[in-house]
Amino acid sequence: MFKNLNALTLGISGHQSEIIELALTYRFQAMDLDVVDFAVRAKLRGMPYARRLIDSANLRIGSFDLPLSWEEEEEQFKSALEKLTEYAQAAAEVGCTRCLATLTPAGDKLPYHENFEFHRQRLAEVCRALEPAGVKLGLGFRAAEDLRKGKAFQFVHELDALGLLVSMVEASNIGIVLDTWDLFVSGGSVDSVRGMTADQIVAVQIADMPDDVPTAELTETARLLPGVSGKPDTPAVLAALAEIGYEGPVSAKPDRGVFRSKRRDPIAKLTAEALNGVWQAAGLSAEGKLVVAAES
Repeated sequence: MFKNLNALTLGISGHQSEIIELALTYRFQAMDLDVVDFAVRAKLRGMPYARRLIDSANLRIGSFDLPLSWEEEEEQFKSALEKLTEYAQAAAEVGCTRCLATLTPAGDKLPYHENFEFHRQRLAEVCRALEPAGVKLGLGFRAAEDLRKGKAFQFVHELDALGLLVSMVEASNIGIVLDTWDLFVSGGSVDSVRGMTADQIVAVQIADMPDDVPTAELTETARLLPGVSGKPDTPAVLAALAEIGYEGPVSAKPDRGVFRSKRRDPIAKLTAEALNGVWQAAGLSAEGKLVVAAES
């Protein structure tokens, strides 16, 4: 496992050089990629130019967000798939083979079983577009109850249902984004993590929640920096991930409202300190291995 900087999630904006500088300054081991911007620069100026700063920084690239909506009309979706193949090839050039997307937990258009089939087909097409570049799609869910209120039809909002959908997609390059906040809000536990295999997990996102708010009342504004409240037990989750051999990116994903400053440096500094704290509490080495296991 490695500590990853997801600037977009944290509300950090800036040129690639500025994000790289933040990652290096606060000792992240990786960062996520703005794949559209990167692919455009590679097309206009050449791949050596586009990747020169990443190469000189010696940073890993954790993942990139899926740059399309699978809910578009068929014609627009097909056009977006063609571009996706190009984006995936560009990302793969810098060793980025993880593409992340999140399901909408409810809607007004399709009943559950029809929506399930729609997603199964569309996600298979997305995976086929990613496959030539060796990129794997990671799929996440959102568990907060308020996101489903007032909607006609509920959809996937917990781990078992997500796992079923992933297993039904006719593609080998699809897996799960394990978000610890959503996992525990939906009733999951550390044992849920231990029941998974490393190959199932494409990326990990972590956040704490208040310990004095009932689960049913939690909204995504209650996503705290990891290690703040001790709920969920993030170090135990990280230790379980190390035990099953997970080797991918781990990103902090708090709500942006937890940061008093909107400046890049304080946000990156606090996030790095939070990651370092739960990393140490989990007994992990810098490479994300259990220290006890490494010494035995």
